[in-house]
Amino acid sequence: MKTRKKGYWMFFILTIILTLCALSTLIPSEHANNISMLGYKAHCSYTPISTIICIALAGLSCFFRKRFFVN
Repeated sequence: MKTRKKGYWMFFILTIILTLCALSTLIPSEHANNISMLGYKAHCSYTPISTIICIALAGLSCFFRKRFFVN
C-alpha cells in the first residue's frame, strides 16, 4: 500500500484550484471589456493562453505530488 507524505494534500488542493481556474477562464461574460483571442467575450481576455498555463501548472503539480509525496 502506498503511503502519503506530509504535503501531499497541499499539492492535491493546488491541483484542484488550478484546474478550476483553467475552467473559469473559458466562461463567457457579457460584462467583459475585451474580446478574447478565441473571438468571444470571456471571463479572461487572454483565454487560450491563460487556460494552457493553468492546465500546465496543474499537471506540474500532479507530477510533483506523485513524484515526491507518494512512496
